[in-house]
Amino acid sequence: MSPTEAAYRKTGVEGTSGLSLLIALYDTLAGDLRRAAAAERNNEIAKRCKEVNHALLVIGYLENWLARGSGGELADQLAALYASMRLKLIEAQAKRSAPLLEEQMALVLQVREGWQAIELKAAQTAAEIIPPVKAHRSSGASPTNAERRRLSWSA
Repeated sequence: MSPTEAAYRKTGVEGTSGLSLLIALYDTLAGDLRRAAAAERNNEIAKRCKEVNHALLVIGYLENWLARGSGGELADQLAALYASMRLKLIEAQAKRSAPLLEEQMALVLQVREGWQAIELKAAQTAAEIIPPVKAHRSSGASPTNAERRRLSWSA
């Protein structure tokens, strides 16, 4: 990654929600698996190994996000998923199986879809922030009825 790409990614991440970062990790994982499957099909063993190794690293990051012991049923299910994926990636390496890598990629995309639905729902229910109204009249005048309606709100 070039310094420009790194700076762009850092800037993009700074104002991002936790769900967006999680989805980005799933995107990265899916991309690693897609490239690994393509490398296997092209008999590029070193590239396949590099992509699978990076995928394993991303799975490790995903595992670190889980709340161990207090994350509930979802955390337990995700931990089992990540452990299973790790085993399948090792199996795909040993068997030199592009279809097995692609199966794992499809699974990653399916889970990513679920997280994206949660993010979209959260964005729809977020409160709208309205910028402050600037006064255009003298400081002593009282607001008009139209201004009162525009400035009033309820929670």
